[in-house]
Amino acid sequence: MTPSEQDGGSPEEALASLLDSIQPGSLVAGGKLAQRLAVHWCRHNPDTHLLTLETGNLAAAFPLARTPDLVLLTETLEQLDKESGTLLLGQLRNYGSHQIAVLVGAQAQWHRNDFIALGFLQQAHFAGPPQQQLYSYNLDAYNFKRRWNSPEHWANPEMWGKSWW
Repeated sequence: MTPSEQDGGSPEEALASLLDSIQPGSLVAGGKLAQRLAVHWCRHNPDTHLLTLETGNLAAAFPLARTPDLVLLTETLEQLDKESGTLLLGQLRNYGSHQIAVLVGAQAQWHRNDFIALGFLQQAHFAGPPQQQLYSYNLDAYNFKRRWNSPEHWANPEMWGKSWW
């Protein structure tokens, strides 16, 4: 997906496609749409471990019992103030979630830069109604390999990977 308008697709289809492509063995879902898709996924993939987040009691989910392969959040940030939403996304990211997908409506008052600051990328815009944006975080792609950060460019190549400070 590109950060452009979806061609005839819906947010539900985009999230379902994400589930199909990732094939998560562990899943965290928050929000009605995310939970509905997660339950459907688990019905067809019974070995999947599912944790649902209840917006009214998010703190009860932390620390997470296991590192999820995928976190789906829908209709969640709209119900939280910016500080609580940032804390939630930060906790999910910092607990090592491999991938996070957040569907957020225009009424949430979250802007693209708010997500970029947390390491998310804009994946899609859905014209609606309602207007919604899909953002994602991928732990494996977040901190890409840099050519200069290798043993060849290290001051003491023989010490690469041996000392940490």
